Amino acid sequence: AMAVQATHLESSTLPIEYKPLEVLPLEDIAKVLENGLKNNFSEASVSVVDCPDLRQEPWGLAAEGLGGATRILDIGGVPYLMPTVKREKLYDMKDYPELTGLKSGLVIGAGAAPWPYLGRNAEMMPNLMVKEDKSVIQETHIARTFDEDGSYNTVKLPATETRNSVLGNLFISEGTPGKVLKIHCKKRTGTKNLVTCMRETLVEEFPDKSIGLGGVFNIVAGKAKIHIMPDFSPCPINTDEEANNWLKFYEMSAPFTVLSVFVANDPGLDLRVEHSHGWGQNGQGGHYHYDTTPEEVEYLGYYNMGEVCYRVDRPVETHQVGRDYEGDNLVAMVE
Repeated sequence: AMAVQATHLESSTLPIEYKPLEVLPLEDIAKVLENGLKNNFSEASVSVVDCPDLRQEPWGLAAEGLGGATRILDIGGVPYLMPTVKREKLYDMKDYPELTGLKSGLVIGAGAAPWPYLGRNAEMMPNLMVKEDKSVIQETHIARTFDEDGSYNTVKLPATETRNSVLGNLFISEGTPGKVLKIHCKKRTGTKNLVTCMRETLVEEFPDKSIGLGGVFNIVAGKAKIHIMPDFSPCPINTDEEANNWLKFYEMSAPFTVLSVFVANDPGLDLRVEHSHGWGQNGQGGHYHYDTTPEEVEYLGYYNMGEVCYRVDRPVETHQVGRDYEGDNLVAMVE
């Protein structure tokens, strides 16, 4: 595969909608999340703490914290990927803070890699600090498969490559220190992955409030089911079954760091309500589904609340294929 020339869409031309999110005291959210997580893990604690320096290992973020003018950004969407890819849907992440009204900001989350970079499709873990002059601190990784033998590799993008193809789910902030939620869970007793458990707990407790959280968690111990998209499918993908046959699934091992964004109760923006991508050692990386080792799993993470949700370049023709959240929480975890 070779790099290809392609031009990203001019950000000023992209349609933008936004809705305020419910901002509740972190203490209230912590209490609710802890109770919900205790139904799914034998040990769970959620507390409000001063954010540690997330530039340090194992977090590796491009900025120190998750504070300041917090936003959730959902750009593009699965309808630009399937049934057939719209390659022209290529965005520049350097513009993401500006799209949400910030002069500079930390952009973290989950999305599709810029296909021209490898000349093919790949997963991306967006993680960059965009400064006011549009220079960046780049800590973004991409994970790709190899068609020959089904192997994979994860590499860091250079600072010169800041694009995002077809879809992205991002948490944007000024990247400053401040109060955050600290999440710590061990030993899974229920059937939900960490993120779905948190999101559904908030939906249950606050059915009429749209609440958005973004941050980073580390799988400290255990293994997880991860997928990596191969190159774009030559034939159209019309069902979840076809999507799952196209994706490449792997089991990956701790330590594994995951950037995560979710919204409890879509405020009418056709959001992808949860999306988490991560990377680990030995070339590991991709889209987090759930841990496969309930007895030994341990999660540690830090999240903050988003104040506003931005929806950019929302697909006019939408569908639910490829957003199979239930598949992320198999009732018996059969695999």
